Amino acid sequence: MRIAFVGNPNSGKTTVFNALTGKKEKVGNWGGVTVDSKEADFKADYNGGFTVTAVDLPGAYSLSPFTPEESISSGYIRDKQPDAIINIVDATSLNRSLFLTTQLLELGIPVVVALNKDDICKSNGIRIDEKTLSSRLNCPVIKTCAVDKNGEGLSSTADEAVRLALAVEEQIPPYRQDTIDMHNKEQVDIQDRKRYKFVNELVNEVQQIDSREDKITIFDKVDKVLMNPAAGLLIFAAVMWLVFQFSQVWAGPLIADRLTGLIESLQGAVDSLTSNSPSIVSTLFVEGIAGGVGAVIGFLPLIMILFFFIALLEECGYMARVSALMDPLFKRVGLSGKSVITMIVGTGCAVPAVMSTRTIRDEQERRAITMLASWIPCGAKLPVIALFAGVFFGGAGWVSMVSYITGIVLIFAGALLIKAVTGTKFRKSFFIMELPRWKTPSIKAAFISMIERAKAYIIKAATIILVCNCVVTIMANYDWSMHMVGADNQNDSILASIAGPFALLLIPLGFGTWQLAAAAITGFIAKENVVGTIAVVYSITRFIDTDELAMTGGGAQIAAAMGLTGVTALAYLFFNLFTPPCFAAIGAMNSEMQHKGWLWSGIALQLCTGYTVAFIVAQFGSLIAFGSLLPGFLPGLAAIGVMIIAAVLISKKIRSGFDARYRLAVGDN
Repeated sequence: MRIAFVGNPNSGKTTVFNALTGKKEKVGNWGGVTVDSKEADFKADYNGGFTVTAVDLPGAYSLSPFTPEESISSGYIRDKQPDAIINIVDATSLNRSLFLTTQLLELGIPVVVALNKDDICKSNGIRIDEKTLSSRLNCPVIKTCAVDKNGEGLSSTADEAVRLALAVEEQIPPYRQDTIDMHNKEQVDIQDRKRYKFVNELVNEVQQIDSREDKITIFDKVDKVLMNPAAGLLIFAAVMWLVFQFSQVWAGPLIADRLTGLIESLQGAVDSLTSNSPSIVSTLFVEGIAGGVGAVIGFLPLIMILFFFIALLEECGYMARVSALMDPLFKRVGLSGKSVITMIVGTGCAVPAVMSTRTIRDEQERRAITMLASWIPCGAKLPVIALFAGVFFGGAGWVSMVSYITGIVLIFAGALLIKAVTGTKFRKSFFIMELPRWKTPSIKAAFISMIERAKAYIIKAATIILVCNCVVTIMANYDWSMHMVGADNQNDSILASIAGPFALLLIPLGFGTWQLAAAAITGFIAKENVVGTIAVVYSITRFIDTDELAMTGGGAQIAAAMGLTGVTALAYLFFNLFTPPCFAAIGAMNSEMQHKGWLWSGIALQLCTGYTVAFIVAQFGSLIAFGSLLPGFLPGLAAIGVMIIAAVLISKKIRSGFDARYRLAVGDN
C-alpha cells in the first residue's frame, strides 16, 4: 500500500514523514527543501499492524503546476494513483492550505487531512472546529503536532488513511465541478475563483482567532528590522561572523586539540605495529591511512559546530528571512529569488544545492545558478579553509568570512557575465514564500542534523578519501619502477612526474610546485583530499590544532615546507574554493542541466574563475605586500587572455543557439 504525503511548503509535511517512518530527511522553513519524492516504509497500527510505503512529495500550492516541484507532485498523484493521500495542512494558514485540499478531494483518491501545527494554534489563540471541517469536506480531519515527542495525532492519521484505502471509499465533495480544460485559462480562472470562495466561506465557519493576533508583537518589530535592506544585511553579516568565529576560532579548535592527540597516538601505534612490515605496508598505513585520513578527520569538530549553529538558525526561522531579504539582490543580476535557497543549501553540500535548483521555473535561470552554486564553500571545503587559516593566519575567523563573501560576490558577477554572454533577457520571476513564525529552535533537531552531516563526512573519509590517500601515498613514495624513493628524492616519484606538468601552469599563481598541484588535482575527486594530500606529500599531520601550532611554531614550519607566503596561501585557498567542485557535484550539474554545452561551459567558467581570482590575489597581493610581482606574470596574463578569447567564441556559439531556438519558438514573423 502506498500513501502519498502532500502539502504546501512549510506545512510540516516532511517532519510528519520523518516522524512516522523514522527517517531523517532534510526539513526547512522554505519551499524547495524537498525537490523530489522520497519513499520509506512504516508499520501502521490499523488491523494489528499494516506495512505502508510512505511517499513524501515536494511542497505544492496547487495541482495546476507552476513550479517544477509542483509538477513532480501533481504528476505522481495523477499517474501513480496512490492508495490514499495524507494531506498535511498548516492549521495556522487554513485559507492558503485548503485550496490544495479541495483539488485533492476531487481526484477520487481517499484523503485524510492532518491539521498540523496544533501546538502553534493553541499558543496563538487559533481554534478550529475539526468536526465541522470534516463534515464539510467529507473526509477525516485530525489535529496533529509533528514536532511533539509523542507525535500527537500522527498514528491516528496513518491508521485512518489505511482504513480508507482498504475500504476504497469514493469521496465526492459538495463543490465538485465538471472536468475542465486545464489549458483554457478562462475556465481555470472561473474554477479557481469558485474554489477560493468556498475555502474562504469554510474557514470563516470553522476557525476562530483571538483578537490579540491582530496586535503588533515584538516579533513583528524584529522582522521589520531584519527585513530592512541595509540593517538586515549588516545583521546577517554579524550573525554569520559570530557563527564562524565560534566554530573556527573559539570552540572548534579546543575540541580539535583533543582529537588531534588521539590521532597522533593512533599514528604512533600504527607505526609501532608496522615497524617490521615491508616498507610499502608501513608507509601506506602510517602516512596514507593514519596520517592522511586522520588529518581530514581532525577538522570534524569545526565542521560539526558550524553545522549545528546553521541548523539552529534554520530551526528558529531566521534563514527563511535571509532568503526573503536577499531576493531583490538576486533579481538585480537576473537570477531567481529561489537562488538564495540554493546558496543556503550549498553551505552543507554542493550536490543537494544543485538539486535544489529544480524549484526554479525558468530554464536559463536554473542553468545559470547551477553553474554558480558551487562557489559557496561547502562542508567539504571547510577543512581546507581551516587548514590555511590556522597555518598562515593564526586561526583568524575572517578567513572563513572572506571566503564566503567572495563566493557570493562571484555568484553575482558570474550571473551578470552569463547574462551578457548569452544575450538572454531573464524574465521577471516571482519568489513566493510565507515567513514562518519565530520559534524556539529544537536543540535535538539541530543535534540530529549535525550528527547526520558528521556521519556523511566520516563515511566519505572512510571511503573516497581513504582510497585516494592510499593511492597518493604509494605514488608519492615510489617511482615508476616501484622502487621506493627517499624523502630527498620525491621529485622522482610517480606523483611528481604526473603533477609536474600541471605545476607549470600554476607558477603565475605563486604555487607552482608538484606537491600543491597534486593536492589541487585530488581535490577534484573530493575537496577534503586537498588536506589529506598535503599531509601525505609533506609528511605532516600536526597542523590540525591551530592554537597549538601558533604556540609551538609548527605553523611557520609547515608554511616554510609549502613555500607559500600569506598572499600566495590565500591565492591557493581561493583556487581550490572556486575551481570546479568535486566529481559528485559535477555529476549533479550534468543531471540538472541536461545539456552538455551548458555543462562544459559551467566547468570552463569555474576553472577560469578560480585561476583568475588566484592570479589577481597572488600577483597584485604580492605587489602591494612585497613591492614586486611574482614570476610568470606575463604568461599568466596570456593564459587568462586565451581563456577570454575562448569564452567569446563559446558565447557566440551559445548565443546563436539561443537565437535559433527563439526563432523556432516565435516564428520568423
